Amino acid sequence: MLLVTGTTGFVGRHLQPLLQRRNLPFRAVSRLSMAGHLAVGDISGSTDWNEALVDVDVIVHLAARNQNVVERPVSDAAEFTAVNVDGTVNLARQAATRGVKRFVFVSTIKVNGEQTAPGQPFSANAPVSPKTAYAASKFEAEQRLAEISATSGMEVVIVRPPLVYGRGVAGSFDALVRLVKSGMPLPFASIDNRRSILYVENLADLLVSAALHPAAAGNVLMPADEAALATPELIRLIAQATGKSVRLLPCPAGVLRGIANLTGKGDLAGRVLDSLEVDASETRRLLGWTPPFQTPDAIRRSI
Repeated sequence: MLLVTGTTGFVGRHLQPLLQRRNLPFRAVSRLSMAGHLAVGDISGSTDWNEALVDVDVIVHLAARNQNVVERPVSDAAEFTAVNVDGTVNLARQAATRGVKRFVFVSTIKVNGEQTAPGQPFSANAPVSPKTAYAASKFEAEQRLAEISATSGMEVVIVRPPLVYGRGVAGSFDALVRLVKSGMPLPFASIDNRRSILYVENLADLLVSAALHPAAAGNVLMPADEAALATPELIRLIAQATGKSVRLLPCPAGVLRGIANLTGKGDLAGRVLDSLEVDASETRRLLGWTPPFQTPDAIRRSI
């Protein structure tokens, strides 16, 4: 049986029906009591997982303190550590004691950094460089899980997704959709970047492979949609999906970045202007995995 945490979150809401369609037995846990879920309360270093772990073979750990809650420097990490590190380690230790065979941990590509150089996508063996408290907490959890695996024999699989999008998602993808729908001219024609993205249904499919495929054990998986996109390409795909015409105007990236910094939107500008490309080829080869949805179709499904 699979145990899935974070089932009320964006990814969890898409993973559950996929598991049901494939007739894979699973137990969904959530913080609060609700139909079809086992309530475990707040996830922390003291959460009691005893009831949730009965007859569980594999855990898919989605629950986390998310970066969208608050963006802070690496030095201000306490609230992220409590859930993403202490909560994860506590669950993993109890799981190892109960004989759980595999622990799939959903981390983030931001463990590797906030941007990539041209032609140098992040791969599983790329250096790590977390810049935010969220990313740093995820990397610390990865390290602690490796230690638990080494001493217990429980298999650990790390998944580092890039930007995940889909219907109902919040964040930078939703902001772009709203900008396109507004009909206003957008000053992004000059942006020449490469950003990997991942449709939520593709991620859910990958997580099933991460949970069940023998070759996933002990590996860092780097999933992404088939091709990285420049921001203007992504905007045009969104426009096609919404049936809106979009006018892209040229403007130097440096000017856009300067304006964003002056208005306190520097982080958001980085997500639009910078490259963050993932080399997913090794993950696809290792698992024999192909994203089931191509990006144009996935974007249409997301609008």
